[in-house]
Amino acid sequence: MKHAILGAGAIGGLVGTALGSLGDEITMIVRPEKLSGYPRTLTLERPAGMITASAKAVARLTDPADVLWIATKTYQLEGGLGMVAAMPRVVVPLLNGIDHVAVLRSRFGHDRVVPATIAVEAERVEAGRFMQRSPVRLAIAASGEAMLKATVAGLQDLGFVCQFVANEQTLLWSKLCFLGPFALVTSASGKNLGEILADPEWKAELDSALAEARTVAEASGAEIDATKLQAIFATAPATMSSSMAKDLVAGRRLELDGIAGPIIRGSALFGIPVPTTVSLIATIESRVSARQA
Repeated sequence: MKHAILGAGAIGGLVGTALGSLGDEITMIVRPEKLSGYPRTLTLERPAGMITASAKAVARLTDPADVLWIATKTYQLEGGLGMVAAMPRVVVPLLNGIDHVAVLRSRFGHDRVVPATIAVEAERVEAGRFMQRSPVRLAIAASGEAMLKATVAGLQDLGFVCQFVANEQTLLWSKLCFLGPFALVTSASGKNLGEILADPEWKAELDSALAEARTVAEASGAEIDATKLQAIFATAPATMSSSMAKDLVAGRRLELDGIAGPIIRGSALFGIPVPTTVSLIATIESRVSARQA
């Protein structure tokens, strides 16, 4: 299989290295200014040990790939797509949020786009070198099972927890119902998961934001298991934080609209009040303004 990876950060690097270690052909799509120095060997440090993979880097994808994996930030998607000139057989987006699916289907066609979500704590240490700190959970729309079944089996052999999901709304919202509230609360509070759970006021904010997101998700046609959501928080490391919170501290641009936007837009569409979500967004925006002052 030939895989192209758009988005050479933590998630794209993790996926590319994992697939390459299975013997598949990997092409990393990187910015032109990064091309000359991009390494030909990818390295992923995992709790189970290090894996490596050969890869080539291009600034523009001109050769068709079997699978184009998209792992950009939501606000990088439009610019990133300008680096894709060839039509892949299948497009698998791993972006946060929901709105990107319609954008990609308008470009590549409805059936070619197979929505997916990934949950893992990972980081890009440097170009071509990545670190995985938690188990990988990968969910893929059932429409891609025929094409991706063997690929998923290989990833499972590497320890990925994978599943094919029939209901796309359930697939996308199941992650967002966890990620949205968690990203908002960690960013607004500046606290990690353990500190939030130990603070009654912030714990209440998290519970309220979770309930709001779940209500909007269910109105959108998703089936959300509240017990599973709570289990994620109960079993996650106390030190866990969100990438949004880390971006805020580092002074980077936030995926605020990509992650919280679907909840706000769903609230307006279905007439569902989400006051906690609105308040958390306002707090984060004020923190960004203070940072820029």
